[in-house]
Amino acid sequence: MSRDRTGRSPRRPRSPGRLALAATAVSALWATASGCVVVHGEREVVPATTRADAARALADFTAAYNKADATYDRSKDADRVTGPLADIDGARLKAGHLGAPGGNPAHSALTFDDARFSIPAKAGWPRWFVADATANKGVPGSRWLLVFTRDNARQLWQASYLTVLGAGDVPKFATDGGGWAQPVAADDTALAIEPRRLGRSYASYLQSGGDTFAAGVHTSQWRAQREKFASRPGLARQYIDQPLTSTGYAPVGLRTADGGALVFFATQRFEKETAAAGTEIPAPGTDVRALTRGEINQSLTLEFVSNQVVLDPPRGSGRGQVSVLGRVEGLTGAKGE
Repeated sequence: MSRDRTGRSPRRPRSPGRLALAATAVSALWATASGCVVVHGEREVVPATTRADAARALADFTAAYNKADATYDRSKDADRVTGPLADIDGARLKAGHLGAPGGNPAHSALTFDDARFSIPAKAGWPRWFVADATANKGVPGSRWLLVFTRDNARQLWQASYLTVLGAGDVPKFATDGGGWAQPVAADDTALAIEPRRLGRSYASYLQSGGDTFAAGVHTSQWRAQREKFASRPGLARQYIDQPLTSTGYAPVGLRTADGGALVFFATQRFEKETAAAGTEIPAPGTDVRALTRGEINQSLTLEFVSNQVVLDPPRGSGRGQVSVLGRVEGLTGAKGE
C-alpha cells in the first residue's frame, strides 16, 4: 500500500501538465487522459512526478537492489542508484564479489511496506522526491527514507540517498494547497545553515568542533570516539573530512511544518593509520583487503562515503542547533603504503 505524505490522493496541479520539460528549454510532452500538452519546466512549478510513478520507482529500485545483492553483481542495479548510495552500495558489492564470486550466500530479499511519498512541486531539473517506508530489515518499526532523483524526463529514477530513522524522528512536512511537498533551495538563507553549506559545516565540525550542531550520536559522541582512537601505542590515526557537492551529491531538502527543513547531504572521510617503526598495521578484514590498492607496509588509508540527514531549523528561531538525525556510510576504497 502506498500514499503520499498527506494521506490522500494528490490533486492535479494547477499547471496544464504534470511533468516539466528539461531546463535546457527543449520541449517535452506529457500525455494526459485528454491528450498531450507542452509544459515549460524551466518556468512552470509542477510536481516532480505522480504518486503512482513514485511507487513504481521504489518497486523498480527494490527489485534491482535484490538482484545485485543476491549475485554480488553491481551491474544489476547500476542504473537504479547514483550519488553517495551508488558509491556505498557499489563498493559493498565489489568487495562481496571478490570474496564470494558465486553470489551472496547470506542473501535475504529486501521488502518495503507502508510506503509514503513526499513529492515536491518545483520548476526545472533535476527532479526528486522522498520515499518513506518500513522494511523487513533493521530495527523493527524504523522508517527507511530514500531520495529518488533524475535529470530529465528520459532518465530512470535513481536512489541517491538512504537513511534509517525511528518512526518518531520523521518530521511532518509542509505542503502547498494541492498537497505537494515544498522543496528548499540550496541557498535558502532563512535556515540556520544554507543546505549547500551543510557538508562543509559538518566536515569542519568533525575536525574542529564548535556549536553549530546539536550533541548526539553523529556529532559530539562520534568526535569523542574518534579522539579516543586517534592515538594508540604504536599506531596513530588521522582524519580528513570533506563535503561532496557535485552532480549526484547535491543536498536536497523538504520544508517541515515548523518552518525548518529536513536536508540530505553527503561527505567523504579519509582515515589514515600509521604504524610506528618496528610495529605493523593490524591485519585488515576481508572487505578492506578487497578494496585496497597497493601494499600495506607502514600505513593504511581508509576511504568512506557518508550521507547524513539533518533537521535544519529556521534562522533566528531560537529552536537550537542543527540536529543530525541519521548517517549511513560505507567503505569505498583503501590505499596501502
